[in-house]
Amino acid sequence: MSTVVHIPMLIISLLVLTCFGLTTVEVEAQAGHLPAEEEKNYTMSSNSEPSSDQQNNQDDNAPLWRYVTKEAKLGKGGGNIVFQCNFCRQIYRGSYYRVKAHLLKIKGAGVASCNKVTNENLVEMRRVMEEAEQRVKQSNLKQVPLPTSSAATSNFENSSSSASAIDPKRRKGSIGSIEKAFNMGAREIVDSEIARMFYTEGLSFHFARNPYYTRAFKSASQLPGYVPPGYNALRTTLLQKEKSNIENLLEPIKKTLNEKGVSICSDGWSDAQIRPLINIMAVSESGPMFLKAINCEGETKDKHFIADLLINTIQDIGPQKVVQVITDNAVACKAAGHIVEAKFRHIFWTPCVVHTLNLALKNICAPSTHPRYDDVMEQCCWISRVSSDASFIKNFIMNHAMRLSMFNNHCKLKLLSVADTRFASTIVMLKRFKTIKRGLEQLVISEEWEMYKEDDLVKAKEVKDKILNEDFWMDVDYILSFTTPMYEMLRLADTDKPCLHNIYEWWDSMIEKVKEAIYKKEQKSFTENSRFFDIVNGILVERWTKSHTPLHSLAHSLNPRYYSQQWLDESHDR
Repeated sequence: MSTVVHIPMLIISLLVLTCFGLTTVEVEAQAGHLPAEEEKNYTMSSNSEPSSDQQNNQDDNAPLWRYVTKEAKLGKGGGNIVFQCNFCRQIYRGSYYRVKAHLLKIKGAGVASCNKVTNENLVEMRRVMEEAEQRVKQSNLKQVPLPTSSAATSNFENSSSSASAIDPKRRKGSIGSIEKAFNMGAREIVDSEIARMFYTEGLSFHFARNPYYTRAFKSASQLPGYVPPGYNALRTTLLQKEKSNIENLLEPIKKTLNEKGVSICSDGWSDAQIRPLINIMAVSESGPMFLKAINCEGETKDKHFIADLLINTIQDIGPQKVVQVITDNAVACKAAGHIVEAKFRHIFWTPCVVHTLNLALKNICAPSTHPRYDDVMEQCCWISRVSSDASFIKNFIMNHAMRLSMFNNHCKLKLLSVADTRFASTIVMLKRFKTIKRGLEQLVISEEWEMYKEDDLVKAKEVKDKILNEDFWMDVDYILSFTTPMYEMLRLADTDKPCLHNIYEWWDSMIEKVKEAIYKKEQKSFTENSRFFDIVNGILVERWTKSHTPLHSLAHSLNPRYYSQQWLDESHDR
């Protein structure tokens, strides 16, 4: 939650794999990291439908395993197992060779042919085998030469000099002293191998900035004959080992909970498979700690469900250690917070400050059309209109390839496609528009914009008129001027550092800065009345009233800063 923390991604990545009952293979499949063939479900008649366990263990080198049920493995080694045919339900012993012979009715394999397999089943299974063989062939990496000469590769493989690869005209055995000292040919080949690893797997170049990337290669270079861990080791033993290590590192934080108290933070999100998840985190003076993530698929996330999750977490940690629970401002979360407060009288429910600010910005920039908000709509409708114009310009350019190409020629920065779920999305978009204003103006007055006639010319002219309209840019500047204090406070509160003791003053100072910006634009003195400021101030005060808790006032009053002579001397009103 933004009131307190950003959780370290390493801890979440390691612990979330097992926190709600997912195996590593399932996580990889849901994240899109497994090959397509491992996720594909094959269907046949009802009497031959493979089980989920078999689908998870499909192997292109032995594709017919899916048509039998593995009962038990015979011995510690080898491939002999006890299996049951999904067609005839008979139990046999043997390796994949016998499975294949039984299903395809191959004689002389020491196993009876299946009398329940029909001709249609035979055709289907042979097709599956052919497709598996094709995938195996396609999966074999094609040996593409590295971007070094064959002489360098040959010399490197033979552990001899590869310096001749640098200059093909140099005679064999002619090695420069510098090249010989630094083994430059071998280094060139290793660099090419590492680069190809990035290219073939589509790894981000930012991965090379990971400190563990360089450290791993330096460590490996000191171990002759070292082979890196494989697929299974990375997702099983090494993952569990790292998870245990992280848990041990968190022990010092857990020990401080008795001394300083802890805040329980909860937030909902959806993963790549659109599964509703709820994170539970604990935050103390020593730092944030990820506790668990709950898969809420099939559950109704009402106040009782959320309250039960929070109460169970409080019971696990110990009620005497918990100071507050932090959630967003959703109705169900608020009601759940009140249930927690009723059960534990000493625990407070605190709404997320950043979410509160975001809701305030939304009320100002996109006011509701409900009749009770008519006065807000009357004063703030122009903000919504400016935001809509900016979205129209952005969408027209982004949705037309040629217009986008022209834009890229005139602007170094890109147009942002900010999701509505992001905090202060309207402000972020307008800030980018102000930054690229000059480039947009050069774009629409350019000859190529006028000459291109393939797109909707009416919309193209409308985009040009809006960009060249100085009133539009004046409105953008005005919106940014009085919303900047809100955006800055949002950024200040969206941190992993303790800031509860500053919220009261930040909110009060933010309203004063908003007032200054509005009165400066309207050229009024503070003694005069401003209808627009009254509306904006009303929204901010209403949001503060809904989110304010005694903890804010208590933390503010206990802040030593407000008892220093320096702070008292900063203003004559103190």
